[in-house]
Amino acid sequence: MMNKYAAEFVGTFWLVLGGCGSAVLAAAFPGLGIGLLGVSLAFGLTVLTMAFAIGHISGCHLNPAVSVGLWAGGRFEARDLLPYIVAQVLGALAAGGVLYIIASGKPGFDVAAGFASNGFGAHSPGGYSLLAALVCEVVMTAMFLVIILGATDERAPKGFAPIAIGLALTLIHLISIPVTNTSVNPARSTGVALFAGGWAIEQLWAFWVAPLAGALLGAVVYRVIGARER
Repeated sequence: MMNKYAAEFVGTFWLVLGGCGSAVLAAAFPGLGIGLLGVSLAFGLTVLTMAFAIGHISGCHLNPAVSVGLWAGGRFEARDLLPYIVAQVLGALAAGGVLYIIASGKPGFDVAAGFASNGFGAHSPGGYSLLAALVCEVVMTAMFLVIILGATDERAPKGFAPIAIGLALTLIHLISIPVTNTSVNPARSTGVALFAGGWAIEQLWAFWVAPLAGALLGAVVYRVIGARER
């Protein structure tokens, strides 16, 4: 079982370092910045690559909301839920620490700029309200779970689930970065918020509540539409 937890730690570390790292280090790099499209693709690529690397070990959840959604969808045992979430959060925090060390090596670095944290209101990239942020995170996470549950269903085409899931996360970021900087993952939000401090920690609750609620909703939706005909 420790192999599974270690895999979730490493996988979530890669997701936060790759995704948030692209936002902090490369999104606005002078002349060569990758922008919203590049950051969206980076998040998708972290999941796609890790799904192939550790999917056979732990299932490659990398996200407390995904673990909760898979449990609610009947694909994951409750006894592993808390250890998975702990491993994911620790992996995200480790990545946040590594990213902080790298980013702070540049003169003028200021963690107060947000450090790829998720936010609403004045801290939303597009100035979106709390209600808009909550709705966005719930719906995006719900759809993410529908895609995960569908792509990994035994009736789905074999071997393509990592591609579908990685592209889904890319699309989710393309839609929702302007609203919340995109969470759909409480571990990802926590991993950078604790280094950003201040408002990022104050608003962190929303990026636990909304993704977890969305995951439960997505599991219910897939149980309905994915039910076998009798």
